[in-house]
Amino acid sequence: MTDLPRLIDAKLGVSDRVAVLLLDRDDVRNELTGTALIDDIVQTVDWINGSAAVSVLVVTGAGKAFSAGGNVKDMRDRKGSFAGDVHDVQDRYRHGIQRIALAMHRLEVPAIAAVNGAAIGASFDLATMCDIRIAADNAVFGSTFINLGIVPGDGGAWFLQDLLGPQRAAEIIFTGRLVGAEEPLRLGIVLECVFR
Repeated sequence: MTDLPRLIDAKLGVSDRVAVLLLDRDDVRNELTGTALIDDIVQTVDWINGSAAVSVLVVTGAGKAFSAGGNVKDMRDRKGSFAGDVHDVQDRYRHGIQRIALAMHRLEVPAIAAVNGAAIGASFDLATMCDIRIAADNAVFGSTFINLGIVPGDGGAWFLQDLLGPQRAAEIIFTGRLVGAEEPLRLGIVLECVFR
């Protein structure tokens, strides 16, 4: 097996052909923007695709949340990835968070999202990009982009519609409501709910 990639804000382990990618920025609820997690995810996919030692990828979050998605304060204050005019933001989006959907699309092994706690915004989208989703009983999903006056621009609208059908996906995206308790299992967002 080749050496594991050097990740900054995530940890990768491989055992019995199962790669586990742990989003490891609990201090910011594993947010995807404002951290190195986007690069870590893309680098992990590229490494797996070049390795014969992995048959499946499991993505999970350290601490209390799978991931909070994007940094809402930076969005509000137009800082970091969200600074500048609309063209600057669009360019950083395309070369930033949208790389996750492209990476997950080219991943050559099945992916499982093991969702603990909140999976909000772009991280809900990340979970829908996985082939299977298993949720802890405290998991909460939210496509909350509308609450910020934006759309799911990282592929989430397509992935959620593919998963749930256009009508249910539209309801979840248009309302921005949180989906928790037994509802993710009932709707088919997750395959299984595991009690902690």
